[in-house]
Amino acid sequence: MTLVFGLGRSGLAALRFLARRDQKACFYDDDPKPEEVEKARTLGFSFCNPGEVEAKTVVAAPGVPLDHPLLVELEKRGAEIIGEVELAWRWSKLPLVGVTGTAGKTTTTVFTAELLEMHGIRATAAGNIDPPLTAVVDDPGLQVAVVELSSFQLERTRHFRPRVAVLLNLGTDHLDRHGSLENYHAAKLRLLANLTPADYLVYNAADPRVAAAAKKTKARPLPFTPAGDPRASNARAAALAAAAMAAVLGYELDPEILEAEASRLPPVPGRFEKIGRIGEVVVIDDSIATRTDSVAAALKAAPAPVAWIVGGVDKGADTAPLLPLVRERVGLVLAVGRDGPRFAKAFASHAKVVRIDETDGEEALTKAVRLAVAEPKIRSLLLAPLAASFDQFSDYKERSRVFRNVAAKVGGEEWTPS
Repeated sequence: MTLVFGLGRSGLAALRFLARRDQKACFYDDDPKPEEVEKARTLGFSFCNPGEVEAKTVVAAPGVPLDHPLLVELEKRGAEIIGEVELAWRWSKLPLVGVTGTAGKTTTTVFTAELLEMHGIRATAAGNIDPPLTAVVDDPGLQVAVVELSSFQLERTRHFRPRVAVLLNLGTDHLDRHGSLENYHAAKLRLLANLTPADYLVYNAADPRVAAAAKKTKARPLPFTPAGDPRASNARAAALAAAAMAAVLGYELDPEILEAEASRLPPVPGRFEKIGRIGEVVVIDDSIATRTDSVAAALKAAPAPVAWIVGGVDKGADTAPLLPLVRERVGLVLAVGRDGPRFAKAFASHAKVVRIDETDGEEALTKAVRLAVAEPKIRSLLLAPLAASFDQFSDYKERSRVFRNVAAKVGGEEWTPS
């Protein structure tokens, strides 16, 4: 018996995966949504009590913490706790590229898949970005899945082994979940745990933590050094990853040609994208920027003075490194979401700060945009939240979509899309 613990995108995908294999399973969720329960039951599975079921394997959704009391109890009773990514790997022989790091995962994942597709290799991006890995590995025409992997997913892997691993960087993130930087990095490094001499490791040689971890693996090393802006670095990593996977499949691709091709690919939405103008104010969507270093890069790149929208669910962000940038480049801080008050307090002595207390995400962003374009001398409006989206939005992509719609609506006749 398999217990799928937590529904949502990951849990439902795991149940569909098990249903295709006629596997016996049941499901549980702390706060079940009726529409998700109905979908699970339509697949032929029933809701069960974790305290009463004898589960050999528990597939826990990424959002369920490792120390959840019911998971701890299940493990004590002999159940193996894994995640949806591990489940997919165990049942599928599809070659995988696994991509992780504190920054740049999504762009590198998408670029790698697109480069392979451009050269006639059927590939798709999956994992932490839509769709889940279990939703794609059964596609009979697919040759490769390029998998974005979060620390939440990797901490529940056991035997997971991509043929090409990509480790971009090891910074600071998710301390609210992992408890310490060491635990966070340990989760990320699960990507390398099972690599063999037949596999490849693409890694950032300029990151000392990454370089040290790379030396301990058996995989064939493919180091890269960051090139210019983050997007160029992601293109370089993607080129090496695509060339390595091509080699695994028996093809030969030139990494230099791939890097040039990757540099011409369009940006992934929600990653420091100039989406338009309201009058003379450039509007920039960087909804994915939830870490200190990515926000710092955004503040440096946005035309100053910046009206900066910050806030959401704080993940333990360090605000101290941002203070000089706020003082030098920010004309207005617009603090939104659950932890907006903390950010407002942190930056109040360095720039003009307005705390926006609307609980509805769209209303909060609407007010923020109106205040930004009304502020004299502002040259850019930047959404770089430094926080997760889950207090007001389903994910960073919904936050991005709402921000774009709000900007166009508030801009009215003055709105000029990019």
